[in-house]
Order: sequence, then C-alpha cells, then structure tokens
Amino acid sequence: MKERLKTAVCPGSFDPITNGHLDIIRRAAGMFDRVIVLVLHNPEKTASFTTAERVDLARRSVADMENVVVDTFGGLLADYCKMKQVAAIVKGLRAVSDFEYEFQMGLMNKKLNPDMETVFLITAQDNMFLSSSIVKQLASFGGDISDFVPAPILTDVERRLKEK
Repeated sequence: MKERLKTAVCPGSFDPITNGHLDIIRRAAGMFDRVIVLVLHNPEKTASFTTAERVDLARRSVADMENVVVDTFGGLLADYCKMKQVAAIVKGLRAVSDFEYEFQMGLMNKKLNPDMETVFLITAQDNMFLSSSIVKQLASFGGDISDFVPAPILTDVERRLKEK
C-alpha cells in the first residue's frame, strides 16, 4: 500500500479570513501533517477582496503556523484534492444549518473522490456567531472588528471594508 502524507484542506472564500477561520485552521494543523488553506472563488458571492488579496490576507494570517500553506483554485474541490493527494477536507460548523449544507457537499465530494474524507470541527463557542459577512457589515458601519480579524491584517481589512 502506498504511504500518503496526511494532508488536509480547509477550503473557503475567506472574504475576509476571520479569527473563527483561524481557530479551525489551527486545530486542523494540530491534527494533520500539512494543511492547505484553499481560497476559492464562489461565483454566487460578490467578494469584497480579490482572490489575490484574499490569498495575501490568509498567508499573513497563518504565517506563524509551520505546517500550513495557502493556495487558490478555480475548479472543483474534489479535483484539487485528487491533484494534491489531500486526505481530508476540514470544515468548521457553527450551527445546524451549516451541517445540512456541508453534509451535502461532503457526500458530493466523496462521490467525486472516494479516497477523500470530510472532517467537521465544531466552532469554538466564542466564534459561534462569527462570519465574514458579519465582519463586513460591522466594519461598513465603522464598528470595531479587532476581536474578529487576525491582527496582522486588521488595518487592511478595516480600510477596505470602510470604503464599501
């Protein structure tokens, strides 16, 4: 049997990356040999940051995590996972509604790539309400987002979201 590096992917739009995302990424980094933060383009969402900007924000946010890298991809997640020999997709769950959607996506990805698993991590209680959408809304009204966004990117995120 071929030995495989235990690589996981944490996919998302990360528009912008939040401390809730970082919590899931950090916990995944403790479980897997390598974690890829995969910045995806979701055509159903209007992004506040370009893909290149979201990759940069993510890289700066995870710079202290030795086994975490950031990448981007524009196709099917299952195809990316095959290409990179990813063992698992890691998703954070905040509520039952997250589970229903992520469960469907996990089943579809398993159908497309039977060698891959989906791992669900329950969001820390402090982050149950936190989403990129809430951060964007709060910042657009001049609210303090310093508790919700990683410190290395706070100024850039505040500047962009106050412009919107």
